[in-house]
Amino acid sequence: MTANPSSGSYEHDERWCGDWIETWLSRPRFEVYLRAANQDRALAVRLYEWNTAVSAAFHHDLSHLEVALRNTYDRALGHAVEAGRPHWVFQATVIFPTRWQKAANGTRYDVNETSRRLLAEAIKNATPKVKHPCGSEKRPSPGKVIAELSFGFWRYLSARRHHDPLWIPYLHLAFRAGTDRRDVDRHVERLHRLRNRVAHHEPLLAVDLRGHWEDVRSLALLISPQVAAYITANSSCSRLLATRPC
Repeated sequence: MTANPSSGSYEHDERWCGDWIETWLSRPRFEVYLRAANQDRALAVRLYEWNTAVSAAFHHDLSHLEVALRNTYDRALGHAVEAGRPHWVFQATVIFPTRWQKAANGTRYDVNETSRRLLAEAIKNATPKVKHPCGSEKRPSPGKVIAELSFGFWRYLSARRHHDPLWIPYLHLAFRAGTDRRDVDRHVERLHRLRNRVAHHEPLLAVDLRGHWEDVRSLALLISPQVAAYITANSSCSRLLATRPC
C-alpha cells in the first residue's frame, strides 16, 4: 500500500501487510483495525493510516481553537482585576478563592484548589531559570504563563461551579452576546475528551467525529466569526471524514 499524501488515497502494496505490523503497533492495537476491516490486513492498515491523518487534522484545528479560547478568556478575566494591579494570572487567590463544597459522600473540598495549583505550576514553568544578580527571580510575562496552562484549565472555566462568581460578571464577555454557559461547556467538554484521545494516538473509529467537527466550528463561532471561518477554510477534517476506507 503506497500513500499519496496530497490526495489521501492509497494503493495496495504487499510490503505493508506482513506480521511485522503487530511488532510495530502491538497486537491489541492493530486488532482494533483488523476487526473494523473484517480481518482484511491491507484495509486495516489503510484504516490505521486514515486514523492517523484525521487525528492530525483535528490536532491542527484544535490548536487554533485552543489559542482563540485562551486569549478570549484572558481578555474577559482582565475585567476582574482593578487597574494598576498585577495581571490576573498572578492573582490566583483573587480569581479562584477558597470555596468549600460538599461532595456526594459528604467530604468537603475546595472547588478552586486545582485552578490555583495549575496557575502556580504554569508560573513556575514560565519563570526564567536565570536569576538576577541580586538572586531574585524575574516574574514571567503573562503571555508565557498563559501558554503554559493546559487545555484542561480553560475547559473547566465553563463548569457550573464558576457560573455565579466568574461567568456572570466576567467570562460571558469571552463569547458572543447571549451565549449560554452550558452551550460552551458542552462543546468544550466533548473537545477536551477528543483532544486527549488525539494526543495519546488512540483509535477514533467509534468516535462521533462529525459531531466533534461541529463542536469545533460551533465553539469557534461563539468566540469569533472570523476565527470560525479561518479554521473551516484551512481544515482538512471534512475531506478526511468523507474518505474513511471502511
